[in-house]
Amino acid sequence: MVKVTFTLDDETVERLRRLAARLGRPQSQVVRESIKEYEARSDKLSEEERRRMLSVLDRIMKSTPTRPQAEVDAELREIRAARRRWGRRGRT
Repeated sequence: MVKVTFTLDDETVERLRRLAARLGRPQSQVVRESIKEYEARSDKLSEEERRRMLSVLDRIMKSTPTRPQAEVDAELREIRAARRRWGRRGRT
C-alpha cells in the first residue's frame, strides 16, 4: 500500500465518515472502492451526452445527401483498394 494525502472539504469528509461507519469498513477502503467504481463508470456516457449524440445522429440521418450514391460508392471502392495495397508486404 502507498500512503497519500488529499485535501477534502468538510462535507466530503463527513460523507466519507458516515459511509464508512454505515458499511463498517475503514475509510481508506471506502475511498479505494469508490475510486474503483467511479473508474468503471467513467467510460460510460452520461444521459446528457447520450441524448446529445443521438440528436446529432438524428440530424445527420434526416439531412439530404450532398453527393450521389454512385459517387460515394466509387470513392469507398477506391479507399478499400488503397488500403489493401498498403497492407501488402513483400517477401522477406
